[in-house]
Amino acid sequence: MLGSLLLAAAYPAFPQQSQQQASPEKTPPPATKDEGDNPPEEDETEKPTVYSFNPIQAEQEMKVGNFYMHKGSYRAAANRYEEASRWNPGLTEAYFRLAEAREKLKEPDAARKAFTRVVQLAPDSKLGKEAKHKLAGKL
Repeated sequence: MLGSLLLAAAYPAFPQQSQQQASPEKTPPPATKDEGDNPPEEDETEKPTVYSFNPIQAEQEMKVGNFYMHKGSYRAAANRYEEASRWNPGLTEAYFRLAEAREKLKEPDAARKAFTRVVQLAPDSKLGKEAKHKLAGKL
């Protein structure tokens, strides 16, 4: 008898059980105080990236960006250079390469902004002088 009850509880789809029980309405669990109106984040890949100083990651992004630049995929290169500048905000080369990619994409305002950042970071360096020249020229 106990075995029958356990089976009936475990498998409610038995014909005699399904006719007697009405299907209960499923309600979502109540939100906790911390959640508010936003549902909990289930997919870890959807969380925003938190950037902290990571020169190794920045160099990796630069390598991939250079690959895309040589391939002619300027949008992908620009995205990688932006990532590199987020991982290492003092990486002058990332801003310079980003500006070059933006030039190729016919985005002069974005290129000007990146070249300006190069001049702010290293005005007397080779890249800084080249950025000044670009800013004084056609941009």
